[in-house]
Amino acid sequence: QVQLVESGGGLVQAGASLRLSCAASGLTFSLYHMGWFRQAPGKEREFVARINLSGLSTNYADSVKGRFTTSRDNAKNTVYLQMNGLKPEDTADYYCAAGVQAGVNRYWGQGTQVTVSS
Repeated sequence: QVQLVESGGGLVQAGASLRLSCAASGLTFSLYHMGWFRQAPGKEREFVARINLSGLSTNYADSVKGRFTTSRDNAKNTVYLQMNGLKPEDTADYYCAAGVQAGVNRYWGQGTQVTVSS
């Protein structure tokens, strides 16, 4: 049974940093592209970042470029999202996703909530 479990969310003030983690189990982690998505209240889910199998290639949404960094540790079956310079508009539930094909996400985590106060 594949599980993706996000952690690290919380309530912070604008300008603060958070690091989200997504621990994967039940799959061969190194064979999966990983992605981060978020969904704010009343809005559709949106892409945040993705990282390839080796971790050497990443992509980001324009809204987070330069502030967020994703990385992975294949030995720990974990992907991370370092979020710096948080803004109130970053407030959302954050989800990680996994897929063997880049851009095609088969498995999803349950999400972790990030709230940024102004």
